[in-house]
Amino acid sequence: MTSRHSRLRIVPPETPHLNPAGTGMPPSIPDDELTIRVRHAPRYALVAIAGEIDIATVAGLRERLVALAAGGRPLVADLDQVSFIDAAGLGALACAARLAAEHGSGLHVVCARPQVRRLFRITGLDRSIPLARTLAEALQIMTARAAAQTPHGADIRWSPPDPDVLRDALAALRQLA
Repeated sequence: MTSRHSRLRIVPPETPHLNPAGTGMPPSIPDDELTIRVRHAPRYALVAIAGEIDIATVAGLRERLVALAAGGRPLVADLDQVSFIDAAGLGALACAARLAAEHGSGLHVVCARPQVRRLFRITGLDRSIPLARTLAEALQIMTARAAAQTPHGADIRWSPPDPDVLRDALAALRQLA
């Protein structure tokens, strides 16, 4: 399927289009196109991106990431098949991370490519968007952050105060005065 953005292709989740990294196989899509594949897992949404992320293709990617980030589920963006990313692409990822945080979740990036990892370091994005080499590592970081936000992994819920406890506490304070 081709969107209204001339070089953006959105493929159904079951469409295999990514070649394993380091296999020497040619990419299955032309480098000047962008393919976005979304898979919804029970605890997160995986966004596999392939091709070039630049000023010509970023609008479609930004739309997709913003819609997913607003859903409140953690996002994992797999950039291993991205052959090029410019400032517009980094901006779309930063925007999605900020929006995901506003909705109580986050964006994690999976990428083993040294040149992409270097861009994250140079721009400082690696300080606000967790960067992992593998999906398993990203999920581990995501789980650790979720556990750190909730003490001892407990589900904390607010309950109204007990009037008897409040009355007894007030009486004890009066005796001290």
